Amino acid sequence: MIDTHAHLDPADAAAVLERARDAGVDRVVAVGTTLAGCAETLALARRFTGVAAALGIHPHEAASDDALHVDELRALLADEHAVAVGETGLDYARDYAPVDAQRRLFDAHIALAAELGLPLVIHSRDADDDTLAALTGFAGTVVLHCFSSPAMLDAVLERGYYVSFAGNVTFPNAGALRDAARHVPGARLLVETDSPYLAPQPVRGQRNEPAYVVHTLAAVAEARGEPAAALGAQVDANATAAFAL
Repeated sequence: MIDTHAHLDPADAAAVLERARDAGVDRVVAVGTTLAGCAETLALARRFTGVAAALGIHPHEAASDDALHVDELRALLADEHAVAVGETGLDYARDYAPVDAQRRLFDAHIALAAELGLPLVIHSRDADDDTLAALTGFAGTVVLHCFSSPAMLDAVLERGYYVSFAGNVTFPNAGALRDAARHVPGARLLVETDSPYLAPQPVRGQRNEPAYVVHTLAAVAEARGEPAAALGAQVDANATAAFAL
């Protein structure tokens, strides 16, 4: 089993990953969102078997100094443990960075992924049209992480993007997300924790961690009317293909 999107804290990553293995989760795509965080994430991928790194500057950081140094990601992404650019994208739900700055940062990540031939891990909140427009010319692999935009689904599936569901798909009021999960072709479906955020319903209120991706998988499998074990194997194969693991 794989958690395709987790933010690991170096201070307790060893214990977190051990609990994940005990839960049957033996692979994790760890994600960096600042330049310093990307260096730490890459160090964890080098240290722990089964951990790969996705490296980018989060749209919330689009007004920070990091956004002026996207080129510094290039050297980090050259490492064999780096498998994707991101997370990157647009977030209009929170006023952490000006829209123009977010768009410039997103475009820089898209160009970098195209140059390096790496997949893009996308964060999109209340920015469906602009996200799709920015990605129009990108011919590589795209993963819509923590998918939360059912209105975007048809366009996403038409383009052949991967759709990844996080713990919020398990929430009682998330019927629209579970309906979206039913409509994603099996070969394009991923699951994740987005830990330490969005702990799934059975452990809601706790700090999320990769071990809990099994709850998200169970909820998606139930929504699709599929055995969790079979869907887990499909997700594992999808992640291997998406990230060239």
